[in-house]
Amino acid sequence: MQLQLISFVLILHCMEYTDCQQHPSRYRQHKQNPGVSSGCQGGCLTCSDYNGCLSCKPRLFIFLERNGMRQMGVCLPSCPSGFYGTRSPDRNTCTKCRPECDSCFNKNLCMRCRAGYYLHLGKCQESCPESLVCSDTQRECVPKCPADCDACLINDTCTRCRPGLYLLLGKCHHVCPDEFEPNDKLMECSLQVHCAVGEWGEWSPCSRSGKTCGFKWGEETRTREVVQFPSTYGKPCPPIWEKKECVLKRRRCPGQGKGRKGERRGERRNHDNRRDKDSQGEGRRERKKDRERERGEAGDREDSENRNKTEQRRRRGQNRDPVVSPEGGGPTQ
Repeated sequence: MQLQLISFVLILHCMEYTDCQQHPSRYRQHKQNPGVSSGCQGGCLTCSDYNGCLSCKPRLFIFLERNGMRQMGVCLPSCPSGFYGTRSPDRNTCTKCRPECDSCFNKNLCMRCRAGYYLHLGKCQESCPESLVCSDTQRECVPKCPADCDACLINDTCTRCRPGLYLLLGKCHHVCPDEFEPNDKLMECSLQVHCAVGEWGEWSPCSRSGKTCGFKWGEETRTREVVQFPSTYGKPCPPIWEKKECVLKRRRCPGQGKGRKGERRGERRNHDNRRDKDSQGEGRRERKKDRERERGEAGDREDSENRNKTEQRRRRGQNRDPVVSPEGGGPTQ
């Protein structure tokens, strides 16, 4: 029907063009008729007020729009949905797709089907083959999803897993493989990210309590930066700070020479005092031992004297005992 209308428009156009050539005065009269456009707009090469565009400029498609009981020609850079474009040396036209197609590439290749039809191999069908299922959202015949999939695409590629499972490369997993970790928010297996640190910096000057002088021993420190922080299950960062002991240069701090001398003198006095105290304590302990030794010796002497006295008394008592005469008489004095 549309081809017939286009042919009819072309015939009218040719008749008009021929009539104008044969009858210039009639063409001038027709040009003054309000029904014919005096200037084409919107990409039209030739046009009329009644039929719109009759032909288009190069690379544009002519498309017939219904306007009440008549059709108006318009020139477009591409055909609207439900139509496909065909080009020829003389004319570029928009042709309607098959009734079941919502959009198509040509008359034999549909790109999207209308509601109630499902796309399979470029055709729109009311049902799908046994190995496929109908997808109302995609309006296509898609593979049956595996048991763990909640939604999938062609080649059994999952796009969403059932609750409690994690998606990775089109497959659903109960536990994510090595080098991957579960993302409970997206329900996907994400690649683990391990900590990465930079190179060590230079050692700091040797110091102690914030000073670089006045002591013998101090510390040096150095640090390094974290280049990449780890993910939840990634390898943690190694130490980024370390220290070591160092020897300070034996020199006086600026402006503290006298104070340092006084400090050294104070240290010597404290040392002497401690030594004196130790000596005094040692002397007290020696004197105590001497007193104890003297008390012990005195006790021994007293015990010896007591023993001597006792022995003397015993001897005196033996000397006073009576002597019996050999004749049996009484004791002699």
